[in-house]
This record gives sequence, structure tokens and C-alpha cells, in this order.
Amino acid sequence: MPTIAVDKADLWDRLGQGYTTEEFDKLCFEYGLELDEDTTAEVEEAIKAGLPAERPQLKIEVPANRYDLLCIEGIARALRIFLNKGEAPRYRLAYPPGGESQLVTATCSPETKQVRPLFACAILRNIAFTPRSYASFIDLQDKLHQNLCRRRQLVAIGTHDLDTLKPPFRYEARPPKDIRFAPLGKDKVYTAEELMVLYESEKHLAKYLPIIRDSPVYPIIYDENDQVLSMPPIINSEHSKITLNTRNVFIDVTATDQTKLDIVVNIVSTMFSEYCAEPFTIEPVKVVFSDGTHRISPDISERHTIAHASYVNSCTGLSLTATEVSTLLQRMALYTKLSPLEADAVLVEIPATRPDIFHECDIMEDAAIAYGFNNLPHTFPPTSTVAQPLAINKLSDVIRIEWALAGWVEVLPLILCSHEENFEFLNRKDDGKTVVRIANPKTLEFQVVRTTLLPGLLKTIRENRSHPLPIKIFETGDVVIKDTTRERQARNVRHAAAIWCNKTAGFEIIHGMLDRAMKMLEIPRIGSEDQKAQTGYYIKEGSDPAFFPGRAATIYYRGSSKKTNSSKDQEIGALGILHPSVLAKFDIGYPCSALEFTLEPFKKQMQKIWTNEEHDG
Repeated sequence: MPTIAVDKADLWDRLGQGYTTEEFDKLCFEYGLELDEDTTAEVEEAIKAGLPAERPQLKIEVPANRYDLLCIEGIARALRIFLNKGEAPRYRLAYPPGGESQLVTATCSPETKQVRPLFACAILRNIAFTPRSYASFIDLQDKLHQNLCRRRQLVAIGTHDLDTLKPPFRYEARPPKDIRFAPLGKDKVYTAEELMVLYESEKHLAKYLPIIRDSPVYPIIYDENDQVLSMPPIINSEHSKITLNTRNVFIDVTATDQTKLDIVVNIVSTMFSEYCAEPFTIEPVKVVFSDGTHRISPDISERHTIAHASYVNSCTGLSLTATEVSTLLQRMALYTKLSPLEADAVLVEIPATRPDIFHECDIMEDAAIAYGFNNLPHTFPPTSTVAQPLAINKLSDVIRIEWALAGWVEVLPLILCSHEENFEFLNRKDDGKTVVRIANPKTLEFQVVRTTLLPGLLKTIRENRSHPLPIKIFETGDVVIKDTTRERQARNVRHAAAIWCNKTAGFEIIHGMLDRAMKMLEIPRIGSEDQKAQTGYYIKEGSDPAFFPGRAATIYYRGSSKKTNSSKDQEIGALGILHPSVLAKFDIGYPCSALEFTLEPFKKQMQKIWTNEEHDG
């Protein structure tokens, strides 16, 4: 959850009254916020000690999806409406006197599709900044960049003094050697190539360089005189920087995600439109795309939906009328009116500042917040139910408990691993049809979702080599494999795995672990004398490259089908002595034996055991 620092006295002025820390903490709790800290005591101590001190601040944690609360303007506006001290403002687009034909125009070149294809703009006219509102304006951009914009990878914001520029504007993408301008805070003109080298040593900008560094072209925004506004997502131009004296602000937003682009340009423009000479008005910009189409930006029109009092009541246990629901929603800055066609319905208009509302359940939550969660009635459920675990979880518990009772230690490794650990380190090949890859891994260790439990167990042994031998560990957990028949294109498969590490390989010990697990699951072993058994398990010599040749076995399970009255053998796992090259890659200096098998085929067997336990009980 983002934490926002606001000036305490400024907030009290905006709310029209002061609060004690306890009172404001309660107000925040009622609205769904959390007061993290009040720095008043620290400031007073610093003043008494003769030290320089800032004005007291309130540090408030806000929900991650409430982008309208990332600045003091949004927080004060929301709380005033919640306290019935004002109505929700109506944001509107203010066209020039000549209408759409006189709008500022921004044209996008086709080359921008290679790097950051999406573009939006807005203008705040006749704005009046104070030092605190100016600082809040900059801080909001930073908060959005770090959260919704994913450190500028998805969206980047630029703000400029419009009076220093000459429209129309051009959003282009050029080779870095062809881009020259003086960046923010510098008097010297640099090429884009030189800026990439220059900012490598500046901590606050170096982290953004990889976003476009390897692109053949860099995004760049020009005015009619070829004056650079910004090179998103890295830096703005010194020429167009905003100051306390800025009166007309031009906002540019570039992105790779349309939804986030719309949210960002709407939030930045609506939050600070209250400082315009005509409050809550925004001058739009005509954005012309390379295909000849155009768009009026920003789009701050309300979204229309319907909420039902009966649905709100069913979720909250209340007995509210549509009129009462409408009143509650108005306290949450939603525009409402009663439906003329349906007595139970409330027509809701969702402002551009509330992108967190998707469904009727979100509106119901707002109504519950306005009513007060602490005021909701406490009721017993009308029905009595008894929960029971899923069969696969019951299976896992049986294995987990039994192996733990045998003296083995359960471990919980991460489910992500590197591609090498999942394949090359185990001497296995990637067929390209099984593993789920991470699109943008943060580190080399988190490239794929594991398809086997062995890498996690082996890394656990590697990190605990100082422990006395033998090391005997196990895990029962999910692996993930691709499945094109499913909507999500993947499915979880529950596995159980164990590794014995000692001065001797211990194949017989790991084999005993398999036999014990099957005995507890009441799966009989199929021997040479009963090969025609209808159900059971057996092992045969295997050739898994992760294991030492001649010291590996494949585990098979034979399950009977009631429909066809026939049996089918399926491979469910493997066990054996791990290959020395596998141990060397994981930096393990002792021989190890390993076992891994899937629990999926035993679900029906678990249900049978469970049913017998209920009858016996």
C-alpha cells in the first residue's frame, strides 16, 4: 500500500476543522485508509532542541487501487465529501472559444510504434501554484510512476510550461544520435547517446535507462519550432520545465498500455484541475495518430452502471431502500439518481477519478464503507455447513505426516526457478511444450515455473551443507505445466519428492520412502507373481538422465476403470541415485538419492479411504 505524506495544517484547512490524532485515525479507518504516523511530536522536539524542522505531516496508507488518493488534493476532496461537507465535483472539458477547431494538436509518427506507441495529453489553463501545491504536483507524478506506471515501464508522465512552447506538437521516434537537447537541470545540449552515458552515474535516473536503451529509436516530443519537450520515459527538457510561476501546464503521457495510459492522464489532470481559474476544468488536446484517426484527450466522461438495493442488502445484511443506497454512494464521490423504471435500482455515474470500480460488487463495497463496516449487523449464516479438505490436499497431508514421522524434514522452496535449474542442471531437455516461462523475469533465478520439485530440494541441500549428515528432506507441492485445453493455458499438478544426502547413496532408503507412502495410501505393490493385478504400483529400471545409469527406476501406477472394467498403467514418477554431474551443478559434494512422483492418480483412492474413516468413526 502506498504511503502518502500530507501537510497536517494544510489538510485541516481543506477539511474545515482540526482533529486529534485519535480522531483522525478513526476517520481514516472508517473510510478505508490507515494513519501510519503523525510527525507532530517529532517536529516539536526538534524545535525545542533548536534544530531545523519541517511542518508536521500525516503519513497515510492508501489502498493500492485508489490512485485518486495519492495526493493531498484527492484525500481532502474524498474526505470532505465523505463527511458531507461538499458534493463531488463535476469534471468537464473546457474547449477554446472557437471549439474543437482551435484545440492544441499533437501528431504521432508511425515510428513510435517501435518503442512507446501510445500517447495522450491534457492542458491545465490559468493554474495558480503555491509551494505546497507545486510540491504535491511533482510528488503525485512520482507516486504514479512508482506504482501504477511500474517505474515508468508502462507509462511515463511529462509536465511542461505551455507558455514556453509553440503548438502544434509532434510525438516522434528517432535514432538516439539524431536527438539533441538540454535536459532538465542542465544548460549543456547533449545527444540521446550522451545522455545514456551521463545518467548511468545518477541513481534516480539510471534505473530507467534500460527501458529504451536497446531500442533502435528513442521517443521524443517536439513543438512547432523543433524545441524538445521531453524524451520519455527518461527526462524532460530544461526549456519547458514548470515553476511556481507557470500558469498553463501541458501534460504529456506516453505508454505501452492503453488502460493505464487513460487512468494516469485522467488522475493527473483531474487532481490539479481545482487550481485552475475555473476549477475542475481541463482543456483537451486533439491527438492525431499515424493512421489518420484522432482522439480527444483526455476522456473524462463518466461510466454508467446500475446498482440494486437488494444486492447491497444481500451482501451487507441491511434493509436499505434505493434512496438510502443512493445517499450512501454520493458520500463516496459517485453521482447517483433513482431509476424511473425500477424501484430497486440506482443509476450510478462513475467519475474518471474512480478507475477502481469495475462491477456492482465494488459499488456495494462503497455503500458499506459509507454506512460504516462497524455498524453492519452481526448475523449468523442462515445455513450450517461443514467444510472438508480437497482430496488432493488430504493426500498431501497423508504423505507429509507420514514422512515427517519417519524423521524427515519438510521444506518449502520457491515455485519459480531458473531455466537451467529446471532442465540443464538435471540433464533434461526442454521440449518447449511443458514449461511456463515468466515474460519479464526480474532475476535469472525466476525465469520459469518449476515442472519438478527436485531443483528446490537440491538448492536447499546446497544452502545447508554445514548441517550434519544425513540430510533428509521432502516437499509436497505443486508444479505447473502447459495445458492448451484450459482457459488459462496451464494447470497445477501436485507432486511429492524427497532427497537423502549422506556419505553413501542410500537407494534402499529412498525406495523405502516410496513403499511407506504407498502403504499409507493403501496402494498395493505389484510383484512378479501378481502381474495381472487390477490395481497397484511397481517400478522398472528407468533411463532418466537426472539419475545415475543403472541406478534409476521409473514408478508406474495401475488404476482400474469401472466404466471399462480394465486396467491401465501410467508413469507417475522416478527414483534413484542422482547423477554426479547433477550434484556438481548444484555444488553438492555428497551422493544423493531422490524420489519424485505425482499424487494426482490417487485422488479416488483417497476418497475411498476418507469414506471408510467416516464409516468407522
